[in-house]
Amino acid sequence: MTSMSYAVSDSMTMLRRNLKHARRYPGLTLSVAGTPVVILLLFNYVFGGALATGIGGMSSGGGEYIDYIAPGMILLTATAGALVTAVSVCVDVTEGIVNRFRTMAISRASFLTGYVVGSVIQTMASIVLVIGVALLMGFRPTATPLEWVAAIGVLTLLTLALTWLAAGIGLVAKSPESASNIPLPLQFLPFVGSAIVPTESMPAGMRWFAEYQPFTPIIETLRGLLLGTPIGNSAIIALAWCVGLSLAGYAWARSTFNRDANR
Repeated sequence: MTSMSYAVSDSMTMLRRNLKHARRYPGLTLSVAGTPVVILLLFNYVFGGALATGIGGMSSGGGEYIDYIAPGMILLTATAGALVTAVSVCVDVTEGIVNRFRTMAISRASFLTGYVVGSVIQTMASIVLVIGVALLMGFRPTATPLEWVAAIGVLTLLTLALTWLAAGIGLVAKSPESASNIPLPLQFLPFVGSAIVPTESMPAGMRWFAEYQPFTPIIETLRGLLLGTPIGNSAIIALAWCVGLSLAGYAWARSTFNRDANR
């Protein structure tokens, strides 16, 4: 076998390990979906009436407002998955299992690769659950099968980007508690964007930040693909952010892991 074949084989072993953990502890996957579902229920049924009235007279409680906020809540699932990934990686690091892996004849890249792929699979499963709940609440996307594939592709790329960043966070965090706190800004950023209300309704300074932060173009791209609203150049900007964050997270996580291995 070549070194590449060994790396792939070892990565698959680590992937199976993480998926077995997910099957053994399904609460982790459900917790990723739980936060977006609770927020979706809260904003649609509690705050939806007031917010929908301010957005062009939309209706709430299963009407037009659920269509507006659902793409943002689906995206929020990816940020929730990043928090769980950061904590899980940190637990493995602080409990010493990573040091045991380093003494074994396995590919150095396999731990992170298996972790990231497994976390992406778990997060995408949670995204499917959130979409199902949104449909039950009245979300009515008009996307064609091709548009659904494109939307899932954008969500997968975003999840991959956030998972690599979360892996880096888990490696540098001193404890699981700090690993759970560091990614929190990622969960708040969609709210300071177009997830809940249009950026046009915000004050000038806040509007500028909302329009140029990473999640707004991604939300607008998802909204356009699922509901047929104008996308403009949001798709290009969204892909650029996803690719850029993926490369940055990958480089950070790999360099941190290799640096710690050489100590």
